[in-house]
Amino acid sequence: MSPVIRHIRLSALSAVILALFAVCDVRAEEIVVIVNLEAATISREQVADIYLGRSDAWTPIDQAVGSEIYVEFYQKVTGRDSAQVKAIWSRILFTGRGVPPKQLHDSAAVKKAVAANPKAVGYIEKSAVDASIKVAVLID
Repeated sequence: MSPVIRHIRLSALSAVILALFAVCDVRAEEIVVIVNLEAATISREQVADIYLGRSDAWTPIDQAVGSEIYVEFYQKVTGRDSAQVKAIWSRILFTGRGVPPKQLHDSAAVKKAVAANPKAVGYIEKSAVDASIKVAVLID
């Protein structure tokens, strides 16, 4: 095999490998469920119930629909994808049984909203945690 052909094959293989890394949804950051400093403790099961509209004991604060953290949170906590979550909330709204979580554009906004409301619950990247809120559940 000529050196030119070998170089072309190697370059193509490298491009494919780089493309696979770019397409894969690998998230190195852990997600945590946060509550106000004055809030009581909350379990992972309660979090799932809150975000699926089965409980109104807390005020859920959501990340932007379709964002990486939104997709990962719902998959890991509720076992559902974005389309399933949207369908659930559509049914709840249609029947008048509840209001979906308020959506904010990023973790900083979620953290600020949770810090300001003792009944609020939200989720952010673990690296965004500070003294203004407390971690209730670690999502692995």
